[in-house]
Amino acid sequence: MAFVVLQHLSPDFESRMDELLGRQTRLPIHKVTDGIEVGPDQIYLIPPKKEMIIAGGKLLLTDKDDARGFSLPIDHFFRSLAHEAGRRAVAIVLSGAGSDGSRGIRDVHENGGLVLCQVPETARFQGMPLSAKQTGAVDAFLPPEQMPGAILAYLNDPARSSEADEREIAPSGAAMEEVIRLLRAEYGIDFNHYKPTTVIRRIERRLALCNQLDVAAYARLLATDASELNALYRDLLIGVTRFFRDVDAFELVEKQVVPAILAATPAKEEIRVWVAGCATGEEAYSLAILFHEQLEAARRPLNLKIFATDVHRHSLDVASAGVYNEDALSEVTAARRDRYFVRDDHRYRVAKDLRQLIVFARHNVITDAPFTRLDLVSCRNLLIYFQPLAQKKALSLFHFGMKTGGTLLLGPSETPGELGDEFDTLDAHWRLYRKRRDARLPDIRLTLTSLPPAVQSRPMFSTGHSVPGLLGVYDQLLDRVMPASVLLDEHYQLVHSFGGAEKLLHVRPGRPSNNVLDMVDEGLKPALLGALQHAYKERKTVRLSGVPVRGPGGDEEYRLSIDPVMAAPGAVPHFLVSFESKGPVRPSPDSPAALDVPAASRDYVNALESELRFTKESLQATIEELETSNEELQATNEELVASNEELQSTNEELHSVNEELYTVNIEHQRKITQLAELTDDLDGLLHGIDVGVLFLDEELCIRKYTAQAARVFRLLPQDVGRRLDSFAPTIQYPSLEADVRQVLQTGQAQQREVTSRDGTIYLLRILPHRSRSSKNGVVVLLVDVSELKRSEARVRRLSSIV
Repeated sequence: MAFVVLQHLSPDFESRMDELLGRQTRLPIHKVTDGIEVGPDQIYLIPPKKEMIIAGGKLLLTDKDDARGFSLPIDHFFRSLAHEAGRRAVAIVLSGAGSDGSRGIRDVHENGGLVLCQVPETARFQGMPLSAKQTGAVDAFLPPEQMPGAILAYLNDPARSSEADEREIAPSGAAMEEVIRLLRAEYGIDFNHYKPTTVIRRIERRLALCNQLDVAAYARLLATDASELNALYRDLLIGVTRFFRDVDAFELVEKQVVPAILAATPAKEEIRVWVAGCATGEEAYSLAILFHEQLEAARRPLNLKIFATDVHRHSLDVASAGVYNEDALSEVTAARRDRYFVRDDHRYRVAKDLRQLIVFARHNVITDAPFTRLDLVSCRNLLIYFQPLAQKKALSLFHFGMKTGGTLLLGPSETPGELGDEFDTLDAHWRLYRKRRDARLPDIRLTLTSLPPAVQSRPMFSTGHSVPGLLGVYDQLLDRVMPASVLLDEHYQLVHSFGGAEKLLHVRPGRPSNNVLDMVDEGLKPALLGALQHAYKERKTVRLSGVPVRGPGGDEEYRLSIDPVMAAPGAVPHFLVSFESKGPVRPSPDSPAALDVPAASRDYVNALESELRFTKESLQATIEELETSNEELQATNEELVASNEELQSTNEELHSVNEELYTVNIEHQRKITQLAELTDDLDGLLHGIDVGVLFLDEELCIRKYTAQAARVFRLLPQDVGRRLDSFAPTIQYPSLEADVRQVLQTGQAQQREVTSRDGTIYLLRILPHRSRSSKNGVVVLLVDVSELKRSEARVRRLSSIV
């Protein structure tokens, strides 16, 4: 492994991180230079005033852009690491202020790498760990001392080998079936329809992270640990998306697809778009921006509805909230960001008028009924994870929901496959297609033949084949047993009629409408509308008795039953409206039923309309007052937003500076400790040697001295800092001060013998004191040579006698 350490470094202080790490490891430590090659068992430190990425096995440096204000060097590097190393990447977030790192770990996680984070409670600065925690991309929260074991377990996992994608896992079929069953029971998704390599690789990854030996043990863990089951579920649903992902593809949609849809759709008709597998919503909002811009430019009403669906509840919650960090909007132009987003603290919230165009809902593209009358279907980078039969099933449902001439946008690695004949290719590179015709495609039954035998579990759908003519048989059976009924979609459009219900409907003059409310008798319309609204709101069956309906043979009394029909829990309902005849209307003279019901209905509608007009007038006056107040609040809000942005920028910078100063402070504290130890050692040395040493600074003031020097120069402890000429030494050396000054000026040492008043002979040396090649005073040394001189004298006497 190679280790890269990234800090928020101060540009004004030299980092000592290499010295700090050098005391704890024998691994070589490098301060990165541009283009340095990365090698195993090496440590690399980011230098100050630089941003760094890894590419082609090398670390590349660029200067920080001061115009951008604060930078996010950890996010910047993590993104490049994810692209470079993929599943071999390990991203670790430790103590730190701010939110740096929380964006980059998403890329590492999405590319299959390992993400570890320090437990916030153990961090001195909790900002970065807490920000990482909010992303949901962290594989494990650990105290730092437990991280080496987790990294080694991940490194030694056989799944990390280059052959991992090609080999097949060999667990017991029952164990893998239990894992799939637990996921299906909790989340309603059968991962047997996903490609085996994807499922196996993700399960192996979780096995390594949880230190489980086999799938059977992991299945037992999942049965008792809901958080681990959710972690596996989140890993299997690979939600990779961002605003305007693949800029060229969106440019094609903007310039060709959207104008074509607007040209083919009358202004009063609703434009319908389905974004399948929307993840956290960025693609849905991107398409909404493109449509909104062109509808506004054409001054057309915003008659647009975008259905954005996914199976992951948490992703839908994020998408529905419409709140994104600044980094997520990197592909959004400044003009679009200002128009369609509102700054909210340090993040951006989707503008209300854009958010209202989108409906987010949970939906499974291979099991749930599709949306209908669609002008555009976008399903990018989802089908590549499905088995071929599941891909065909999803594409057939897209085809069913699209209008003739509707557009299909797939990911760069996806095609219509066997259904290619049903689509015209608009752009082969960006996988843009147009539906050729309305054709009933064969029913597709999902089977699991693509999974390895040991991995298969029971299929959700039984194997079968489409029987020609079977749909016609169904229609005949329905005509026999169904009462007079009509099936409506969520917009009350007629989908199917049964049992002769068409006799109760009529075509209105002028432009025809498929809305059933325009096709029923005028007296029935208010009652039916109210019942439909109630059924939609309550999701319950609504029944009406004694409803007069004008039919071909005169007025009859009917019992109406409105049943909401939903393909799956949470799906948009259809409505089955059943008509049960109770015979001709028999008016009673003293009963309100004897009234002309259509006339009564019209009077009631007129009264409601009058009340509604009065309410509208009152509401309009209130709105005008609110608009005036809103304009004032808006001006104040804009000022507050601008001030808040400045404060947020300043706050992030202060966080970084604070962290840098903390690092510098630690380094200074260690240096102070070292200097104190050196000072103690020096003091012990000076007091222990029998040599006179006197340290003088450039002004000839006393800095330090030994005990023997104190006796010669008659010094006391409080004399430190006083000048040399303030003392009368016991040695006979009148030119001492002049010689000291000469040594200080020339840097040439001097030496001579001097005698004190008590007869002691000293060898006195005056030496220049240098610190890092600069003069910093002088040192006066006094060595007692009296005994040496007496010995020399005795030797000379003995020599003369001999």
